[in-house]
Amino acid sequence: MNLTLFVWRQEAASSAGSFVEYALDGVSEDSSFLEMLDMLNEKLVESGHQPVAFEHDCREGICGSCSMSINGRPHGPKRLTTACQLHMRMFKDGDVIYVEPFRAGAFPVVKDLVTNRSAFDRIQQAGGFVSVQTGAAPEANATPIEKDHADEAFDAAACIGCGACVAACPNGSAMLFTAAKVSHLALLPQGQPERSARVAKMVEQMDSEMFGGCTNHGECQEACPKGISIKYIAQMNRDFISAAVRKARSLRGAMRAQ
Repeated sequence: MNLTLFVWRQEAASSAGSFVEYALDGVSEDSSFLEMLDMLNEKLVESGHQPVAFEHDCREGICGSCSMSINGRPHGPKRLTTACQLHMRMFKDGDVIYVEPFRAGAFPVVKDLVTNRSAFDRIQQAGGFVSVQTGAAPEANATPIEKDHADEAFDAAACIGCGACVAACPNGSAMLFTAAKVSHLALLPQGQPERSARVAKMVEQMDSEMFGGCTNHGECQEACPKGISIKYIAQMNRDFISAAVRKARSLRGAMRAQ
């Protein structure tokens, strides 16, 4: 198939960017979207031009690196699919395709389609871990976990941190990402000792990264390639309020003791 591409080109974070038009011929409908971009880059290099910078790693829908918007939709037109798993059969011969980086204030553009999503790393580092002494690997059935909780924890843990939720949100909110990381530990016995401290620290870090607030548009769950539900945002909000109440009671108790 023959395609017309408008690709966002931006030399650096401090540079002004713009869409650049490219014509690409002979694209196989069986190739992936990233393979199509590889084909474009080979053409650009052969003609002495700079290739388009974009991120990728596993190309199996696991790592979350292939973060880009395709025709205005994070990861493209197919639901529950990352850009690397999007195949060109989703497009037609003669289509015009716009490719750009995720747009969010907390995700500054590094170059072309590459954005700096290290804000997610800092949220995770703030509390997305357990510090219980585990020792050797325990017997799988030694810690009883209700199946409903195990299933919900697994669903939340499916988050790959790609940032599609932020890019889709009109407010640039990171609530779905943070809620998934908070909730999958909150639903397991190993996550209970630090449950209150975890949600407080991760929400505080999220706010400090200048993400927008959540106003329940629901676009985040529609764009999420793993189909993570906004019910985890409600779960996180409940935990956050509970943690705030516990902290207030603790402070009042300390003041009375004085």
